[in-house]
Amino acid sequence: MDNIDRKMIALLEAEARLTVTELAQRVGLSVAPCHRRLRELERAGAIRGYRAVVDPAALGLGFEALVSVTMDREDARTITDFENALESVREIRDAERLFGDPDYLLRVATADIASYQRLRDEKLATLPGVRRITSTIVMKRIVEHRPYPTSS
Repeated sequence: MDNIDRKMIALLEAEARLTVTELAQRVGLSVAPCHRRLRELERAGAIRGYRAVVDPAALGLGFEALVSVTMDREDARTITDFENALESVREIRDAERLFGDPDYLLRVATADIASYQRLRDEKLATLPGVRRITSTIVMKRIVEHRPYPTSS
């Protein structure tokens, strides 16, 4: 990956709706080579997709919590079952497995605290292998959707 590829990635992270023509102009290439580079970045997995950034409050999901999960058991089957079960919980926005304690960190979005309480008690607490759940309410996001540093 060279500086032009890095610049293309940075531009697309900031404005994913750029046309190939606009992207080519901004990185100083003609359209055909820019298009080839873009397809190669996608093929290689450096660019995994394109998305709209949505305001959760506009969808009625203005309550967020960070949920720490500590597992009771950490055998391979329990971990696999737990991680597969996370996929079915639509309110989970992000889920990460961590080294140390807690074992997992989840970002959850619901309508309000009552909705979160039901989700916590009826779904999260019943997932395979869960020993402890600790919830922290998100007061305000300070840094969000920051592009990755692309300079070498």
